Amino acid sequence: MNYKLLLLLLVFVPKVWAQQPNVVLIYTDDHRYSGIHALGGQAVETPNMDKLSEEGVVFDNAYLMGSFAGATCIPSRAMLLSGRPLFHLKGAGHKIPKEHTTIAEAFHDAGYHSHIVGKWHQDKASVSRAFDSGGQVMGLGAYLVDHYRMPLWQWNDQGKYPKSDAYLISYDKKQNRVKESFTAEKRERGPFGTEENGPHTSEIFAEDAIDFIENYKEENPFFMYLAFHAPHDPRQAPKRFKKKYPEDKIELPPSYMPQHPFDNGHMYLRDEALAAWPRTKEVSQKELSDYYAIITHLDEQIGKVIASLKASGQYENTIIVLAGDSGLAVGNHGLMGKQNVYDEDGLHIPLIIGGGAIKQPQRKSALCYTHDIYPTICDLAKVKIPASVKGKSLLPVINNQKEQIRDYTYHAYRQFQRAYRKGDYKLIEYVRAPDFTKKDGHSVRGSRVTQLFHVKNDPWETQDLSFFPEHQERIKQMQSEMIKVAQKEEDYKEKVEYGFDFWDYYHSALIVK
Repeated sequence: MNYKLLLLLLVFVPKVWAQQPNVVLIYTDDHRYSGIHALGGQAVETPNMDKLSEEGVVFDNAYLMGSFAGATCIPSRAMLLSGRPLFHLKGAGHKIPKEHTTIAEAFHDAGYHSHIVGKWHQDKASVSRAFDSGGQVMGLGAYLVDHYRMPLWQWNDQGKYPKSDAYLISYDKKQNRVKESFTAEKRERGPFGTEENGPHTSEIFAEDAIDFIENYKEENPFFMYLAFHAPHDPRQAPKRFKKKYPEDKIELPPSYMPQHPFDNGHMYLRDEALAAWPRTKEVSQKELSDYYAIITHLDEQIGKVIASLKASGQYENTIIVLAGDSGLAVGNHGLMGKQNVYDEDGLHIPLIIGGGAIKQPQRKSALCYTHDIYPTICDLAKVKIPASVKGKSLLPVINNQKEQIRDYTYHAYRQFQRAYRKGDYKLIEYVRAPDFTKKDGHSVRGSRVTQLFHVKNDPWETQDLSFFPEHQERIKQMQSEMIKVAQKEEDYKEKVEYGFDFWDYYHSALIVK
């Protein structure tokens, strides 16, 4: 054995690693594009995210491809973590199989230390397989729907997360933080806690991330996945943040409506039950006030994480990626949730690539998806992209070699909705099952609805152009193209894999248009 060569390698390899940037991938929950002031210009205060966008690369046209589950955060995370489009996930994205190499595994294989803090919505085996270490994680089988009383686990390298090991973090009589066992008795005390009960999830996860950054002493760079639960409902924030947004002063966006103009196929589900029908101005103002408050609180926590990178001397060699998992309606088009294919209401996400390792601020209009983030980060960090990844890297756009990596975007929500965007226009198609009579004699009438929006001039999608004569040829052309795109994206696999059948309904002669 050539011991001199071995010694040289041992000395040289850490230096090579040290030249590669750390990566902090921050993923927020139900955080629409306009939920960052610098991006959407809305009256939400996000100074830390604004600064990240001003110093980094902003992608103004980043979108979630869609979902086959009402909990859109499940496929969204699966797409982010696997780099695979909606139609190439396992099922609806609950499980990431071993053959779908996660982004954390790709960085681990490249010599990085991979670490997780926060929300995990996939299977327990994959979270332990993907990371070398972790802080506190949530979403693994016990869920109180509460930012102040959220069941947590310490990351486990064996993938064992029994409910008996879950705990809550609360305050004792002296206002010290203590861990309480998450038992049936505790669950009965469940939602809703306040800042007097314990720390907010955003605070817990940010402090966990800061602890990792401050104590990281290894030679090789790190990849950290920091997944916040905010601004997911219940939209809770400390009182000082809520006071920033008096409800009667909230200005509603252009797409506010008291009620959606027709049945989109999935009008009655958990998210839509969060507020009363119709969505009066006061109801929507209250919800939007809460939304802005929890986002501003989240922004403060993200600022603390960035400050810790600077204080530790690691900021200049760190790429920070900030993205949201979906849009959110909060009163737009009469909706509250994200189970739709409108932009701000369901699909349009913030995507910022910043940090000290990004030297040239830019704002890009390139069309891209959530699953394009994975290969882009790999290319920026010079990490090999696994064969299982099907997203497209945005590095050519960042390097000004290309303006676009995609000519269109295509979107799906369950068996009810499809959308196709090309150029300045976006086509949305809705179907409900053909006419049938239930066993109780109740008749269900099928329907099909078409919408067309000029999204460049009408980004809030307020003016449906589908019934104007001058747009009929355009609609026919886009419908024809959408069918071909659906085949290319393998949307027709859905009936076999998911049991859904949008296309059977769409083509059915029984549907009343």
